[in-house]
Amino acid sequence: MKPIVATFVLVALVLLSSSLIHTTMAGSSFCDSKCAVRCSKAGRKNRCLKYCGICCKYCHCVPSGTYGHKDECPCYRDKRNSKGKPKCP
Repeated sequence: MKPIVATFVLVALVLLSSSLIHTTMAGSSFCDSKCAVRCSKAGRKNRCLKYCGICCKYCHCVPSGTYGHKDECPCYRDKRNSKGKPKCP
């Protein structure tokens, strides 16, 4: 009886982990493409992409264009770093 239960638990874990991986990858491709546009003209592109990615994953949106338009995404606009300055590029 124990091997059947162990097999069932193992199969359930494999199915659950594969669905979580797919969901995570889908969200990151959305953020990657939006942040690539947002940071295309940034002077410090790697830094811009890092913080844009963090903000996108938290807020689930990125303002259009390469600068400004933060009113399109209030969460993105209002996110602050530890010093009280805007975190999102």
